[in-house]
Amino acid sequence: MTEVERSLIDAETKIKVSTTLDKSVGKKHLTDGDPGTCWTSQQGIPQYIQLQFPAPVVPSHLSMTFQGGFVGTKCRLEVLTQRAPHKGEWQLFAHVFPEDVNRKQTFGLDSSEVESTGLVGLKLVFEESSDFFGRITVYDLQLSGIVL
Repeated sequence: MTEVERSLIDAETKIKVSTTLDKSVGKKHLTDGDPGTCWTSQQGIPQYIQLQFPAPVVPSHLSMTFQGGFVGTKCRLEVLTQRAPHKGEWQLFAHVFPEDVNRKQTFGLDSSEVESTGLVGLKLVFEESSDFFGRITVYDLQLSGIVL
C-alpha cells in the first residue's frame, strides 16, 4: 500500500520558537492559514522554529512564506529521531537557502536516511537573516510528507 502525502503540521504538532517580538506576532500565526498574520522573532541570530510530531513522520517538502527584508536566508534543518545511536539528539538533516522575497518558497527534502524510522522532531534554525538586526518574519509554514 502506498502512503499518501499530507500536511504534517496539525493541531497535535507542538510548535516552539526561539523568540517572539510580541503577542500580536506569535507562533500560532505560523500555521493559522491567514495570509495577514505572521510570526516575527526578536532581533539576533540564530532564531528557530521547532516542530514536535505526535507520531514519526517522513517529510518531503517544506514551504515558507517570509516578509521580504526579514528572511532567514540560510536555514539549517535538524531532526530528532527515535533510533539509536542518535536517539534524543538533534542531527543535521539539510540546509535550505530562501530568497529575500515575499512569495511562498518550497524546498524538496531528501528523507531517504529517515524513511524507515521517520523523525519525531524538526527544527528550522535560521543562521542568517536579510534583516540587519537578525529578525525573521514568517507568514506561513507548511511541511508535507507521510506519517508512519
